[in-house]
Amino acid sequence: MLYLVIEHFRGGDPAPVYHRFRDQGRLAPDGLRYVASWVTTDLARCYQVMECDDRALLDEWIARWADIVAFEVVPVVTSAEAARAVLGP
Repeated sequence: MLYLVIEHFRGGDPAPVYHRFRDQGRLAPDGLRYVASWVTTDLARCYQVMECDDRALLDEWIARWADIVAFEVVPVVTSAEAARAVLGP
C-alpha cells in the first residue's frame, strides 16, 4: 500500500528534522519503504510517499518523529491503478 505522508514541521522549523535524519537516519522499521519526497519552498512541510503492507509499520515510524513533526496520512494509489478502478482492465 502507498501512503502520501504530509509532514508539518512543528513550529515551522525543519532544523530538528534534518539534524535527526543526519544523525539517526530515516528511523523506518523493516518493511517500510521510502519512495520519494518533496519539501515546500518555505521549508514548512514535506510530502513523502511511503510504502508498506502493514499500516502498523507506518505508525511505528510516525511515533519516532511525532515530537518534532505533525503528520497527515492519506492512502493513495497510482494514476494507473485509479484508471483501472474507474475504467476496468
